Amino acid sequence: MPLTEIQIKNAKPQEKPYKLTDGNGLYLLINPKGKYWRYDYRIYGKRKTLAIGIYPVTTLANAREKHLAARRLLAQEPPIDPSEYKKQQRTEQKKVVENAFENIAREWLVHYRPSVNSTHHERTMRRLEVYLFPWIGKDEISTLTPPDILKPIKLIQEQNKLETAHRVLQVTSQIFRYAVRTGRADRDITADLRGAIPSGRTRHMASMTEPEDVAQLMKAIQGFKGSLTVQIALKLAPLVFVRPGELRRARWADIDLDAKEWRYMVTKTKTEHLVPLSTQAVELLKTIHPISGRGEWVFRGGHDPRKPMSEAAINAALKRMGYNTQTEITGHGFRAMARTILHERLNFDPYVIEHQLAHKVPDALGAAYNRTKFIEQRKDMMQKWSDYLQSTIIR
Repeated sequence: MPLTEIQIKNAKPQEKPYKLTDGNGLYLLINPKGKYWRYDYRIYGKRKTLAIGIYPVTTLANAREKHLAARRLLAQEPPIDPSEYKKQQRTEQKKVVENAFENIAREWLVHYRPSVNSTHHERTMRRLEVYLFPWIGKDEISTLTPPDILKPIKLIQEQNKLETAHRVLQVTSQIFRYAVRTGRADRDITADLRGAIPSGRTRHMASMTEPEDVAQLMKAIQGFKGSLTVQIALKLAPLVFVRPGELRRARWADIDLDAKEWRYMVTKTKTEHLVPLSTQAVELLKTIHPISGRGEWVFRGGHDPRKPMSEAAINAALKRMGYNTQTEITGHGFRAMARTILHERLNFDPYVIEHQLAHKVPDALGAAYNRTKFIEQRKDMMQKWSDYLQSTIIR
């Protein structure tokens, strides 16, 4: 007779395991540890047992459904072994989970981490979590199609976040290329989406290039009242005209005050860079050395000295001085200011300037940026640039 729920509930463990049979090989195995559904069957003359589930999580009705599905597999021609089929399904499910877009993306983020700063890494992770994972995170990466990728990208575009849409698509391409390298995808399907998102207008960082405006700015910087850390960073920024992120993450280990040099790795281009330090720049660094010289960062954080100065500190200082960082000047704008005036007013060779900006400018032989190229001209240029900026203050 088939089993009933009352029989199953009332069945108590005994000294030895025993079975309650439901028919056609399905039974409930009862032992001191619990109640287990099992199905005994034969395939190619071999007796085997299929584990179906544990009662009460797997109810009598559930067990009968799984039992019927197993019998249907055996009834096929040729017969399919239910136990092997179950293992195959588990393997495929595990593969889907392991090769899900989100899992591969997070794996890629771990490998990507050493090549970028923490802020950029966190921003990339946040974009993935907000714009992609909710829509394609659980999908096996090899099954995704270009339209699957385009759908969430279009949602970003519809929010008037065109630059973000391009950034997310770019990151998606990097994840697919990583999946190709690790054998989880055949190719980078985002290549098929080239042109699917309209190009955004190039946004130039606010800067100043007129000598009169520069003179006024330098006088304002000289009179800025704030923490000594921000004061020195603000005064040093136009002298060295490096990227704001590179300035705020300057390390004492990379600076040689005696040699008047600052050497570091440019995160954007993955190249080693050398900044000749003018007399004025050295004096500023000597001023702050007693405060931060025993730590890692030249410009340490206000709330946590173990971290570098906030990325918003320079622009916040410019705003306090009354400048509009959208239309007048930003921390990044010191680079354009130096490029323009060094060439147009101080007559320095654009190739020398571009090398000091750590831009990859191929020469006639095809060689790109070299940190020591034009080094003597660059030393002379950096000193004359500092002298020029100093002269604007005392006019």
